[in-house]
Amino acid sequence: MKTTKLIITTLFLAILSINSLIAQNNESEILTTTEITVKQGHHAQFIEGVKTWKSCYVENNGEDKWNMWHREQGAGNLYIMSGMIPNWAEMDKEDQASNECYIILLNLIMPHIEKVNSRIARSMPEVSRSFPEDAKYIRVNYYKVHKEYAFEQVISTVTQAIKDKEGSARGLWYNIELGGPDTPDFMIAEPFTKYADMDIKRDSPAKIYTDLVGEEKAAELWEVWFDTLENSWSYTFKLNTEMSN
Repeated sequence: MKTTKLIITTLFLAILSINSLIAQNNESEILTTTEITVKQGHHAQFIEGVKTWKSCYVENNGEDKWNMWHREQGAGNLYIMSGMIPNWAEMDKEDQASNECYIILLNLIMPHIEKVNSRIARSMPEVSRSFPEDAKYIRVNYYKVHKEYAFEQVISTVTQAIKDKEGSARGLWYNIELGGPDTPDFMIAEPFTKYADMDIKRDSPAKIYTDLVGEEKAAELWEVWFDTLENSWSYTFKLNTEMSN
């Protein structure tokens, strides 16, 4: 779609799509994400620039949707813009509204950006839950692995155990297909409506699976897990509704 191509070209890389939030259905879709690091001391200007661009886009009858998530931990002041598209053909669609607002992007947003990093992932609906409309936070766990097929075997097996006990999966899994050399291979986003939801005590996925099959069989699966897992890390993100559309 035109808006996405324009912003990628100018390194803003906003993720625009026909779906809002991180919508999930039974068909695998493409998740586009862009990490935007804001320059130190430029946070307020960046926020106002994005709001101004959004207002322009809406006024010009722009139809695409995007979401802006602010990372709560880690180095730098970082946002992620995200969106879902059903297929690659969506990126060929023209978007006249983005052309009308292009000068705002150049003058009011780009000067406040330090760097950007974009990635393309594929949703994994068979091991994922739906995304609640009232979610305002997500905890995202990233995984870099040696053997993708073995990792998928583990998450599929454990997720089924969670579904059997709780009725649904806990998060939304994605297989990251395109990105730089430091790109993780998989990630799971677990949604929350408020911070207090993170205080709720629940059995770990490991305990749920172990209780289901016993320690001996569970140990076999954990051996596969640790054999393929190279590294993992986590962040929480807060949705900024004023900067999203």
